[in-house]
Amino acid sequence: MAAPDETLNCEDFSLFQEMLKAMRTIDDRIVHALNTTVPTASFSGKVDATQTCKQLYESLIEAHQSRDKAIKACIAQKSELVGQLREERAKDAGNLKLIKKLRNEQTNLKLMRSELNVEEVVNDRSLKVFFERCRIHYIPPKSK
Repeated sequence: MAAPDETLNCEDFSLFQEMLKAMRTIDDRIVHALNTTVPTASFSGKVDATQTCKQLYESLIEAHQSRDKAIKACIAQKSELVGQLREERAKDAGNLKLIKKLRNEQTNLKLMRSELNVEEVVNDRSLKVFFERCRIHYIPPKSK
């Protein structure tokens, strides 16, 4: 279950959200993945639960880091654009088209920043479920 290696579309917020949704598939399916790969006590001899949990944990962390990096890259890109538009507005304060574009980009920037909060909730939920099922089989390293 490797994370999709996608670059987010930072221009269009609805595409940005759709791509994030696709990148969050591993988190959305964590319960199913744990139920189908981590054995119950009666079947524990048939599957290496330690290795399975380790691989699932590594996939989760890789997906979380990939999304975090992509979201922050989009935020940086939007921040730069908003800065450029502000400079243009300072030179041409009466340009309504420019003012409208600036407001639109500022709104998109705020929405992208709010995705970092959503990401934190998604990550916490996935890791909580992971630890509930895998804590007896695999203890991840402390560095995060």
